Amino acid sequence: MSLQFSVLASGSTGNALFVGNGKESLLVDAGLSGKKMEQLFKEVDQSIENLSGILVTHEHSDHIKGLGVLARKYKLPLYANEKTWKAMEHLIGTVPTEQKFSFEIGDVKSFGGIEVESFGVSHDAAEPMFYTFHSEGKKLTLLTDTGYVSDRMKGIVRNSDAFIFESNHDVEMLRMGHYPWNIKRRILSDLGHVSNEDAAIALSEVIGDHTKYIYLAHLSQDNNMKELARMTAEQTLKEKDHGVGIQFNIHDTDPKKPTPLIDLSHT
Repeated sequence: MSLQFSVLASGSTGNALFVGNGKESLLVDAGLSGKKMEQLFKEVDQSIENLSGILVTHEHSDHIKGLGVLARKYKLPLYANEKTWKAMEHLIGTVPTEQKFSFEIGDVKSFGGIEVESFGVSHDAAEPMFYTFHSEGKKLTLLTDTGYVSDRMKGIVRNSDAFIFESNHDVEMLRMGHYPWNIKRRILSDLGHVSNEDAAIALSEVIGDHTKYIYLAHLSQDNNMKELARMTAEQTLKEKDHGVGIQFNIHDTDPKKPTPLIDLSHT
C-alpha cells in the first residue's frame, strides 16, 4: 500500500488533510473544532489515535482551530517551523514541550515510509509552508494559501500523482463582491490567494505523466463556485492539450465533508 489521502475539509472556514500509507498516518492542519475533526475522521474510517503527528502549514485560524485540542486530547506530536510556532503558541493553548517539534522550510522528514518535504509559499503569515509526500514511488502535493506559484514551487511539486491545489476565487466575483477594498487587495496580492485562472495556468505547467488526480482546494465561499473553478481548470488544461478526463480527473473539495479516501497504489 502506498499513499492514501482524503481532503477532510477545505475552504475559508477550515482546512485539514489526512495522509497515510496503511502503517503510519499524518494530519496536515486542524482548522475545524476538535469535535468536527473527530467526526471527519470517522467519515473516512480513520483513527486520530493512530496519527504519527500533525503537520502545520501556518498560523491562520482556518488551519489551527482544533490543533491544541487534538494535541492535548490524543497526545499528538505537532510539527511546525520556528516562526510559525512563535506566531501560534498563544492561539492554540498550552502544548507539552515533548509534543512540540521543529519542521523548517526545505526539511525532509520520514514518518514510517512516508517522506515529507516542506517548501515555502507566498502568504501573509509568519513563515507559511506546504508539503509534498512520497511513498512507494508515489507523490502527493498539498499547495494552497499562496498569492502566486513561483518557478521554485513548480519545480518541487511537478509531476505529482495527485495535487491538492488552491483555486481560491474568481477575479470578477471578488472585484464585484461585498468585501471591503482592503480585503480584496490582500486576496489579489502576491501574499494572498491564487485565483481560478492562475491556478489553472500553474497546473498546466506542473502536470506530468504520473498525474492522475487534481483536487481544487481552498475555494472562497463568497467569491467562487465549485462549478466555476472546475470549468476554468478544465478549459485551460484542455487548451494546453492535457488529457482532462483521460489521463487525470479534476475533483471538488468541500469545507464540511471529506473527499473519499484515495489509494495511489491503485493508479
